[in-house]
Amino acid sequence: MIGEAVRAGLRRQGFAVDWVRDGIAAEQALLAETYDACLIDLGLPRKAGLDVLRCLRERGSTLPVLVLTARDAITDRVDGLDAGADDYVVKPFDLAELAARIRAVTRRKGGRAQAVIEHGEVVLDPATREVRRNGETVALSPREFALLQALLEHPGRILSRAQLEERLYGWGEEIESNVVEVHVHTLRRKLGADFIRNVRGVGYRVGQAAP
Repeated sequence: MIGEAVRAGLRRQGFAVDWVRDGIAAEQALLAETYDACLIDLGLPRKAGLDVLRCLRERGSTLPVLVLTARDAITDRVDGLDAGADDYVVKPFDLAELAARIRAVTRRKGGRAQAVIEHGEVVLDPATREVRRNGETVALSPREFALLQALLEHPGRILSRAQLEERLYGWGEEIESNVVEVHVHTLRRKLGADFIRNVRGVGYRVGQAAP
């Protein structure tokens, strides 16, 4: 019940979410997919969350990890942080705070200190889910916002269609045909025809090509 509530709540906050229910499945997912962050419960069946975390760090992964747990003793928090967790969230928790903590750890991983993302005349605020161009609010759908955020987080980097689809959909969600192309077309109309560049046969980027 908690897992379903977290998944639904984070999707409403604009995140694409994959959810597994035991430690072995978590390890398999972390090996098979690329994620921006991982939320892990310590009390997982088949393999404890702390063991999953330790194995992840032993492989050299720097993926931001937030531990979710009902264990609120200081020793439990210390063990989780020393095992490699970036943050420790005790149940019960507020979903808005959890979303803010996810944004914080992913922002640090991306090397950004500011909460808002600015590129030229466009400003994107992940917390309020607002976009402004030249000071004027630009109305975007949730998936338009998610796609724009993915591109703005890595200016100059080319993101493929598959990478962008991963930012828009979680497991079990049907991917609409040409969804990336449709959203890019709409964003160009709202932000400027040259704001998002198409690198033929590779993907899309914002700004100059990364060196």
